[in-house]
Amino acid sequence: MKHLLFALFGCLSVTAVPSQDLQGAWEMTQTDEQGTEVQYIAIIAGDYISKAFFEKGTGKFIGTKGGSYKSDGQNFTYLFEYASVNPELVGTQKSVPYEFVDGKLHLGDVAWTKIDDGTPGDLSGAWLISGRKQDGEVVKRDTSGPRKTMKIMSGTRFQWIAYNTETKGFMGTGGGTYTTADGKYTENIGFFSRDDSRVGASLQFDYSLEDGDWHHSGLSSKGQPIYEVWSKRTE
Repeated sequence: MKHLLFALFGCLSVTAVPSQDLQGAWEMTQTDEQGTEVQYIAIIAGDYISKAFFEKGTGKFIGTKGGSYKSDGQNFTYLFEYASVNPELVGTQKSVPYEFVDGKLHLGDVAWTKIDDGTPGDLSGAWLISGRKQDGEVVKRDTSGPRKTMKIMSGTRFQWIAYNTETKGFMGTGGGTYTTADGKYTENIGFFSRDDSRVGASLQFDYSLEDGDWHHSGLSSKGQPIYEVWSKRTE
């Protein structure tokens, strides 16, 4: 199974199409050697990409990797910031060709199907946590260090990832689908590396966009009150 995951997940085969066509969420399904269907979700937002894979039937987490990327219309080049299965990839680059055929993104012999193009949700993009409210005041957090918590969002899909580019450490991830409506942000958990029992749960938060930052408040998956500020990635 590890060989299959490395071959398919580590190599993004991408032909001459504007990079804007890459934006959004993509999916594919493979069956591993044990006969288990594995769901792969890729989110591309701005200059960043994340891919996660998990058992389709149960949501049991298997792995994730991602970071920044560049595309020249013929080749897709990754710079890996995290890789839960292969941490030795962190800090390395990989460049591969790509092409679109009949609306699908073909990666070697595998075709990815587009889920959305970055709409309709209000939060499409790559975000870093930049502050938390403590004792009634927002305490800023430096986003330039190696320890990062990123949320990458398409129009309907989300994934958060906690990692350290210096140590190549991976601390956790979760993701699924989301909606934004009337100031409410709702997450529907499709996978969660720290606790598979959370798969299928829905969490609702208040959200607002203030001076370009995403303010996010409510109760965490553990039932604890949270107030977070997220800022769009610029580097």
